[in-house]
Amino acid sequence: MTSAARRPHAVKRALLGGLALLFVALFLALGICQVQRRAWKHALIAQVESRVHAAPVAPPLPAHWATVNTQADAYRHVALTGRFRPGHDVFVLAVTDLGSGYWVMTPLDTGPFDVMINRGFVSQEQRSHVAQPPAGIVTMTGLLRITEPGGGFLRSNDPVAKRWYSRDIPAISRAIGLGRTAPYFVDADAGLKGPGQPVGGLTVVRFADNHLVYALTWFALAGFSGWAAGRVLGQRGDEAGDAA
Repeated sequence: MTSAARRPHAVKRALLGGLALLFVALFLALGICQVQRRAWKHALIAQVESRVHAAPVAPPLPAHWATVNTQADAYRHVALTGRFRPGHDVFVLAVTDLGSGYWVMTPLDTGPFDVMINRGFVSQEQRSHVAQPPAGIVTMTGLLRITEPGGGFLRSNDPVAKRWYSRDIPAISRAIGLGRTAPYFVDADAGLKGPGQPVGGLTVVRFADNHLVYALTWFALAGFSGWAAGRVLGQRGDEAGDAA
């Protein structure tokens, strides 16, 4: 092959080699990002575990509601005192280790504001005869959870039909006519005992942690791209040697 004929092939190989090297850099960056996210996720898991097992503290007050968020507040162990509002139960579709059924959400009047309490789980058969919450002043402990807007299970909440697929606290509080309501809810500990009471204490603290698998995948792709770049650029060098 003449020098003029080789030139287009050399340019093509140079472009392919450069593209492969670009992919090496991209895949390495993605892999490093996953390693960093894994470290962040493990720190978050450790932080949440410490909250779950800590002594209960007061829940966020209205002055701090605007800053309540998943990273800083989710699964915080809280204690609150108030009176349940009977007749205001809301049933939210749930799937648990006990089967399918409903979370029973009931507002607790703390005085300055209401907090929606997830009293626990009932089966579909138990929904029609679930026990009323305890009367009088009660002190509750549980895990603070962040509101779940919109819906779930690929279905949207329907407040008019009283069909709830997620614990969307602002929407629930509007639907049952509450006033000032905290923008979070509390999963009750397994403390509400009695016939017909929902089963509490079923909160599952689980975080997806696939970052190591993703990192290894990106690093493997970076290695393959590096091998491909070496092959393409090596062929260019071989041709130059043959021409000499």
